Amino acid sequence: MSERGALRARLDLLAREVAKFGAVGALGLVVNIAVSNLLWRTTDLQVVRAGLLATLVAILFNYVGFRYWTYRDRDKSGRTRELTLFLLFSAVGAVIETGVLYTATYGFGWNSPVQSNVFKILGIGIATLFRFWSYRTWVFKALPAKETVLNAEGFLKQGCTERVRRVEADTARQ
Repeated sequence: MSERGALRARLDLLAREVAKFGAVGALGLVVNIAVSNLLWRTTDLQVVRAGLLATLVAILFNYVGFRYWTYRDRDKSGRTRELTLFLLFSAVGAVIETGVLYTATYGFGWNSPVQSNVFKILGIGIATLFRFWSYRTWVFKALPAKETVLNAEGFLKQGCTERVRRVEADTARQ
């Protein structure tokens, strides 16, 4: 496989991963916003606390989606480690997300239902960039064997091509 073909294959894999991550994230967004609005309208919880609870519900929903769909082909040997890292990075994402809502609500006094939803979504967007990077880098690691096999296949294909060229050159000389 040529360098260009290998790059194209890697970009295709990344595009599929981003699409699956986005699909799970979009459903998580719906869960997050629905739970936030439900809590804002039916309880006496403060805006930020209700938003944080909704984020926690969405985090649990997203873990199931990521583990069993987006990253189902990734290493599953260290589930305790995986879940611990997932919760750690999700907590950092929750701080980012809630920080945006907190700043809008208490820093600027923007706490109407529309404003709360806008800043909730803005916070989710910023936190999503961090979560995508951290989950794919640290939590749902690619299996090393898969990369090794792909590299070996590329090496073998390149070696076979070289041998065919040598045989063709030898045949042409004769």
